[in-house]
Amino acid sequence: MSNTSQHLDVAAAEEHLMRFLSVEGVTGHEANIAAAVTDALQKVGVPASAIRFDDANKRIPLPTETGNLIVDIPGTRPGPRLLFSTHLDTVPLCAGARPRREGDRIVSDGTTALGGDARTGVAVLVVVAETLIKHKLPHPPITLLFTVREESGLHGARELNPAELGGPVMCINVDGQSASDLIIGAVGQENWEVEIRGRASHAGVAPDKGISATMVGAMGLAEAKRAGWFGKVVKDDGRGTSNVGIFGGKDGKPAGDATNVVTDYAFIRGEARSPEAAFAKQIAEGYKEAFGKAKAAVVDHEGDTAEVSFSYATSYPPFRLDEDSAVVGRATRALKALGIEPNLLFSNGGLDANWLDKHGIPTITIGAGQAEIHTIKEYVNLPEFEKGCRIGVLMATLED
Repeated sequence: MSNTSQHLDVAAAEEHLMRFLSVEGVTGHEANIAAAVTDALQKVGVPASAIRFDDANKRIPLPTETGNLIVDIPGTRPGPRLLFSTHLDTVPLCAGARPRREGDRIVSDGTTALGGDARTGVAVLVVVAETLIKHKLPHPPITLLFTVREESGLHGARELNPAELGGPVMCINVDGQSASDLIIGAVGQENWEVEIRGRASHAGVAPDKGISATMVGAMGLAEAKRAGWFGKVVKDDGRGTSNVGIFGGKDGKPAGDATNVVTDYAFIRGEARSPEAAFAKQIAEGYKEAFGKAKAAVVDHEGDTAEVSFSYATSYPPFRLDEDSAVVGRATRALKALGIEPNLLFSNGGLDANWLDKHGIPTITIGAGQAEIHTIKEYVNLPEFEKGCRIGVLMATLED
């Protein structure tokens, strides 16, 4: 085992983790967990002057209590700056979590999720800072980034101003399960939505005078499925996935008011993902074409059709690191120093890494024990958490 990772105080690391798991901080409400992290960092020797918040929350289109938390740790030896990142927020299912240790796991009481996603990462970043400072380990300049609203659209990373980070050459993002898994890329996602404005009429007396928005929506989805754009999408020029998430009316209410009235409005929202940004857009375009066909097929007695407004927007871009890139090499060296054979993965879900990479910072995502995330069965695997802490310390201290 590497000398630097031998300095890890496992009991202290687990104590940090238990503390952070016990602080509520669902997405958009990160002020309390940010305060707990700030307090922990100051107690391990990070000066208050090195801890700050950006103003990303002013640019996030959802109410967000605080900006991203950014910490500057001066280097004790020359070298390019490193960035370590994770996210502060948890999914709403974690509200009220009561963590407890059960053997080599931390679990919830079974009524909520736990928040290991990504409080394991929060703890790893604090542990890295503590270990470097306590043992005076040589390291280059380091920036720690704790983002907000990752779970509700990767907004903290998206709205980040990269100039705030001091020019890091690479990033280690902690937001995964197994310490042996190195996530080197992820799909991109387009969010699409369609508004269908039909015409109401009495469904028994004059159904032919109405234009059913419900039927246009249903036929559009059926056409998208027939054309191969729903679910797992495999075409000659690309592959990806798509899903329909919401089929309703105005303001979250049902589409339609009664069975005896032809529905005059429907709203449908979905997503499209692909390793290629252009193909994710192509999937969305496939849905647009499908709803266009459905519009033409549903007419009233005079041949009029519904108004169909279709739009889509990028939720996050895809990325893929070169396997011989510096950050992949550094992570591989760290794992091998611990006797761990790295497993390079491509993720079908979005990560803060998608936006950090877009901001020009090659970002690898490592695991630190979170498991069964976003469910009431969620737990933290403590041996994996310990490995994640050791990997973090090694990533910080390896010679270039």
